[in-house]
Amino acid sequence: MALYSAGVEYGIHCLLYLADEKGDGREASVRNLAELQGVPPELLAKVFTRLAKAGLVTATEGVRGGFRLARPADEISVLDIVRAIDGDKQIFECREVRQRCALFAEGCPEPDWSKLGPCTIHAVMLQAQQRMEEALAQQTVLDLVRRVSRKAPAEFGEQVLRWMNERHDGKAEVGPL
Repeated sequence: MALYSAGVEYGIHCLLYLADEKGDGREASVRNLAELQGVPPELLAKVFTRLAKAGLVTATEGVRGGFRLARPADEISVLDIVRAIDGDKQIFECREVRQRCALFAEGCPEPDWSKLGPCTIHAVMLQAQQRMEEALAQQTVLDLVRRVSRKAPAEFGEQVLRWMNERHDGKAEVGPL
């Protein structure tokens, strides 16, 4: 089971299309981004509503309007995107198993040592979550755009731009939304 929703993955992919390797912004419609990635447009529309509410994207005006980044690509972290779409999720929920130990039951009160501080297991999980969030906070949209541009051949980036521009300029058939 994944910790984060599919919407997080879709949202991150979409934001990568809204910036280039220099950090310059681009505009795109939810419909075109959904079609490009093979994602249901209705789901992506909900993702963009959350991204906009969090101040990560802003809607553009006009008949062919869409979205663009609301801040520079190097100021939007992966953690910002995760929290915008999925909120603050905890990776672990302590069930206080230590309080139900059979040795502490039926007239035998829990010893003081067992109640000191947070559960040891919970403390480890909190530390793991903190480290994961720190790692996500260190990676920005611009970092990911640059990684993808180093990995993919230059032709791919050109194909994506051409594809998006054809749809933006009305040269390609587009569906509703």
